[in-house]
Amino acid sequence: MGITRIDCDILIIGGGAAGCFAAVEIYKRSPDCNVLIMEKAHIERSGCLAMGLNAINAYIHPGQTPESYVANVEKQFEGVIRKDLVYSIAKGLNSAVRDVEEMGLPIEKNDDGTYKMRGKRSIRICGERLKPILAEAVCKTKAQVLNRVVATNFIYDGERVLGAFGYGVRNSNFYVVKAKAVIVATGGASGIYRSNNAGEARNLIWYCPWNVGTGYAMGIRIGAEMTSFENRFIALRVKDVHAPTGIIAVGARSKQINAHGEDYLECYYKHLGGNKCLTHHRLLATIEETKAGRGPCYLDTTTLSVDEEKRLKEDFLNMNPPIILLWAANGMNPRTKPVEIHGTEPFIVGGHCQAGYWIDKDRRTTIPGLYAAGEAAGGAPKKYVSGSWVEARIASATALEDIKGFPHKKIDDSLILKEQERVLSSLNKKTGVLPHEIRERLQKIMDEYAGGISMNYALHEERLLEARRLLRCLKERTNDVKSENNYSLVDVLECIDKLDVARVLVEHLIYRKETRWSCYQARLDYPEKDDKRWRVFVNSIYNPDTDEIRMVERPLDR
Repeated sequence: MGITRIDCDILIIGGGAAGCFAAVEIYKRSPDCNVLIMEKAHIERSGCLAMGLNAINAYIHPGQTPESYVANVEKQFEGVIRKDLVYSIAKGLNSAVRDVEEMGLPIEKNDDGTYKMRGKRSIRICGERLKPILAEAVCKTKAQVLNRVVATNFIYDGERVLGAFGYGVRNSNFYVVKAKAVIVATGGASGIYRSNNAGEARNLIWYCPWNVGTGYAMGIRIGAEMTSFENRFIALRVKDVHAPTGIIAVGARSKQINAHGEDYLECYYKHLGGNKCLTHHRLLATIEETKAGRGPCYLDTTTLSVDEEKRLKEDFLNMNPPIILLWAANGMNPRTKPVEIHGTEPFIVGGHCQAGYWIDKDRRTTIPGLYAAGEAAGGAPKKYVSGSWVEARIASATALEDIKGFPHKKIDDSLILKEQERVLSSLNKKTGVLPHEIRERLQKIMDEYAGGISMNYALHEERLLEARRLLRCLKERTNDVKSENNYSLVDVLECIDKLDVARVLVEHLIYRKETRWSCYQARLDYPEKDDKRWRVFVNSIYNPDTDEIRMVERPLDR
């Protein structure tokens, strides 16, 4: 194994939608900039959009404004959002979409040339090749891409991020990438909770199974301030294949029905006084129907016409082909049988919900030299892919401005040797705990004590305190984990990252003593929303010297 040293101006960690867009944006603004993308898969088919996308869910249609967009997001998230961040995203949504269309993304249009609406704030696209299109745009720049190199930690001298370390999965090289600025665009975290599907199907989940929270964990380990981890996301999805329900509910206008064929959302609306329910209420109503013995629950596709069914299948082929294979294998037809739905395990994401780095309006984190965009950036939910592009644009512009005249700082060799030893330590063990044992133990703890599927996502102080204790014990066992090859080594590193994120998550869940987001963050011991006390951001800062997590509160108004 060798050490490969690379110098660049800006390092982008993560080659997903935000990372690729950031690289293209930097070269638009500064053609002579030296940019490097570090991606643990391959930028052509990596991240949560690897299979594609059939709609852009954040767009400002005529008659709407950035202000109305912010108001909707604020309502959906029970009054707790960073309005400054959401507003800056809303202002840039349409121009970012046009930029990606110019890269080659096919967007459906009306006869007058306007984009075809799918919902109030979304447009229809043919996005199966979205990632290849973004990757091709990157390849047209001078950006250097390190595919199949796993980021392991930031290079941090106690004052500023100076780059990042990485490990080459296929060549066994240890990378030391020195940079004047680092943009973290690694997505959110999956695999922390036990999933619906077991065994060989465990990775058949809603979110990309390889987005394991590495970007979060790297920031946590150097003391970056993180926000809103307790605002978990639990998706309402098609059972088993976890295909998106919005394609059916919004695209095909299908209703949610219970096992008796009743539109249970209408009943839920009446319970709320006739108001349309929020996104998380759709999940809550489904869970309550199942608990009451009126499940399974479905999306009623039996009212579709032949043409509508065909269109539905085309939409899924742009985003989730497995559901088409499921229907074909079982001789099913959505017009003859409704589609069963259920909730997934919880995920920690900054795009649908708002977990991530605490940032300023220019996307600087609390650590100098480090910037965040997309799912990794906290405080701005419902940004989706177009919002991630906007954040990538903002972070890129800020990083370019901040590094003007900034010299490369020398990296102490002791930092390199320390990280190299940490990364490779599991390869040198002849006996020890296997990574899948750590992963399964972590997921069992989180499922049973921190509000997973088996607990109907409900939380309680005593169980959370036990989760805290058990996770601390599990952290000690990671010193004994062993890896058998490079791929097993990546598994080890991912388990450690998941565990570091899980520990912070549990502290957030303990700290917010109310129920603000049904299902996402539901406390049995504090079942009511408390606006007087808890209209605040719950943030955390990890101290690597003491292994303690300090909780802090930040006000809403910025």
